[in-house]
Amino acid sequence: TSSKSGRMVLLHMKRSEQEQFLFDTTVEASVRDTVAAMAQIHNLRAKISVLKMDGEELAKHGPAKPLDKQGIDEYSEVSVQKGPHYSMDPTGRRTGNACDPEVAKVLIRTLEEAAAAASKDLVARKVSLAHATLASAIDCVRGAVMICYPMGLPEWDLVRLLLEDKEGDIASQFGQEQLEPETSTLWFAGKLMAADKKLSEYVGRHEKTKVVVKLQKKGSGAPSREPTVDKDTQQAMMAWYHKKQEEEKKLAEDEDDSYTAATWASTKSLKSHFSGMGGGVRLG
Repeated sequence: TSSKSGRMVLLHMKRSEQEQFLFDTTVEASVRDTVAAMAQIHNLRAKISVLKMDGEELAKHGPAKPLDKQGIDEYSEVSVQKGPHYSMDPTGRRTGNACDPEVAKVLIRTLEEAAAAASKDLVARKVSLAHATLASAIDCVRGAVMICYPMGLPEWDLVRLLLEDKEGDIASQFGQEQLEPETSTLWFAGKLMAADKKLSEYVGRHEKTKVVVKLQKKGSGAPSREPTVDKDTQQAMMAWYHKKQEEEKKLAEDEDDSYTAATWASTKSLKSHFSGMGGGVRLG
């Protein structure tokens, strides 16, 4: 949370279209503390993203099977234990023994609320993220999981690992990069911000300043610059470019076919000009 006495600065952390959020702090904050706080928020967003994906599967198809027993139930050579709310997992990763559908709805809704609390869409709505907000959203998911599965989840279930902070770097398998709060770096206007400096040395001391910054893993170098146009505009430009190329190609083919009929291509054109028959040029 930011200090009310300090001058406020709004940092727009943007690594990509999906990886972006707003963070409130003060210009008096150190770069080191800011990096740590923002990296934690980045990691919580990544955790919530994976939690939502796997949590929805948990709600629909029950706890995970041990790794050596995974496989699609209908092809299983051993008897499959089916509970009252059995729903076969088409991927074969989960037992199929889901919780009561009405309770499952609560879990799915809680997962959706957690995802909304971490959404990139909050940037457009000018809503900043705080560690406490995201941690609270994860706590709500933990409560919903306990209601759904009061007997607990097996130790190999990814949802349990996520809720117990034991997932390691599993998020990277879902395209979610984890950042170390102690060693990550912060970049502003293409320049590395020194950890021992204050934000004010880079963004000034003006109140209500908003700047775009990027978090990077230590040693990964300067981040790529933002494209000058957004993805939709870029696609529209490419479509126009390809259409233009096709039109030029067709025009070139038409010219190749029709040049023989052109006046300038006639072997008699020069004679015609001089004899007053073709180009409005007369002699004498």
